Amino acid sequence: MDTVWGNSSFAMLGVFAARRGVARMYRRIFRVLFAVSVLGLTSGCETVSGILAELFGDSPIAAPEPEPKAPQLADRIVVRKSKRTLELLHDGALFESFPIALGREPRGSKQEGGDGRTPEGVYLIDGRSMQTRYTRALHISYPDGNDRDRARAMKAEPGGAIFIHGLPSDYGPFDPPQWYRDWTEGCISVGNAAIVKIWDAVPDGTPIEILP
Repeated sequence: MDTVWGNSSFAMLGVFAARRGVARMYRRIFRVLFAVSVLGLTSGCETVSGILAELFGDSPIAAPEPEPKAPQLADRIVVRKSKRTLELLHDGALFESFPIALGREPRGSKQEGGDGRTPEGVYLIDGRSMQTRYTRALHISYPDGNDRDRARAMKAEPGGAIFIHGLPSDYGPFDPPQWYRDWTEGCISVGNAAIVKIWDAVPDGTPIEILP
């Protein structure tokens, strides 16, 4: 019985000692905070900062803001007419894809002006304009020499003014998740948010391959 009581007594003394230690810690913190508040009323911030640094160490230095990430640039565009997609690639790796609408006669390569077909072949993005009712427009270098020769053999004009463009600007930043109808006169249409992304990612001179 005495042994049990003795052990219990020591345990209780340990608890009381721990509590007294916590109480002493709180009293010290209170005295520090009180001293700092008094100094704040009678001294400048520099003095208070120095005291706090001595008590708690230097404050951490704020990390610099990360610089905004530069948009990834495409070195090639691939248009897949059968899948209705426009793909942006860099070093052979696809990093963005967009649904598209084509000319009102989507099958086959463009033969002549007014046939409503989208060209097929390899061209370049050779210009751009914001002076368009379709938000933004990137010009495709159709017709090339082969296109002109073919049209000449047909005694026809090859046509031109083929662009990647958005929707009318009054649609706002709208991207259709899928196109249910081809509607252009031979151009490649994307949504308005998409054309801004493509505009930023595609420098002039970027090759574009338009596949059947």
